[in-house]
Amino acid sequence: MKVAIGGPLKVAFRPWVEGLENIPAEGPAILASNHLSFSDSFFLPTMLDRKVTFIAKAEYFTTPGVKGRLTAAFFKGVGQLPVDRSGARGAGEAAIKSGIEVLERGELFGIYPEGTRSPDGRLYRGKPGGLARVALATGAPVIPVAMIDTEKIQPPGKVMPKLMRPGIRIGKPLDFSRYQGMEHDRFVLRALTDEVMYEIMKLSGQEYVDMYATAAKRQIAEAAKAAKEAEKAEKAKDVEKAEKAKDVEKAEKAKDVEKAEQAEDAESR
Repeated sequence: MKVAIGGPLKVAFRPWVEGLENIPAEGPAILASNHLSFSDSFFLPTMLDRKVTFIAKAEYFTTPGVKGRLTAAFFKGVGQLPVDRSGARGAGEAAIKSGIEVLERGELFGIYPEGTRSPDGRLYRGKPGGLARVALATGAPVIPVAMIDTEKIQPPGKVMPKLMRPGIRIGKPLDFSRYQGMEHDRFVLRALTDEVMYEIMKLSGQEYVDMYATAAKRQIAEAAKAAKEAEKAEKAKDVEKAEKAKDVEKAEKAKDVEKAEQAEDAESR
């Protein structure tokens, strides 16, 4: 990935990075980043000397056909791990297991605490399960990371990226050894996650929203649907008004014709 994709990315976009010294030269660490664009998973590993492993949905690796095999090869090549989202607890448990395995090998594990891309460029509440449980289970330090302007390069739904310089700010490692053995305490999981999100907010300068990004996406989708339905209703009203106006005009013309005929009859008599 660093050769085939990283090189061209550096040349084309010239990303800047601050805080590289905070990435350990060896040993396990968790990179907890905000998530603005699909390209985040490429820009961050590109700028690091070490391999970073992220997780991806299993469908990327199991789609049949030539396209499916190429997709699977691509995601394996860029260090993505397949996560089976089926089962009782789905992606959360799979992500935790995958993260622990990566860290036990002494590698870097990348995770997006928000759980999904930000729908509007703001920073949303971190989900307390994956990040906190992996950190407490392994004792690995958590390094906050802020991706800057990647949403402007490739907004959701856009295929062709815009050439501009994105940025990466890497914060100092956070030690949560004080919470060791408390991975089943939901208040501890929440406190750890919130601390990481606060550090990401300071690095990114994003506005923080105290709700989950998934809920925000639902609200945005519902608002868009409501707006579309309102627009449709408004158009229906306009059509109805136009039809009524047309009927009135038609009736007026009929009256004018009737009057003209009556005047013609009177004149002939």
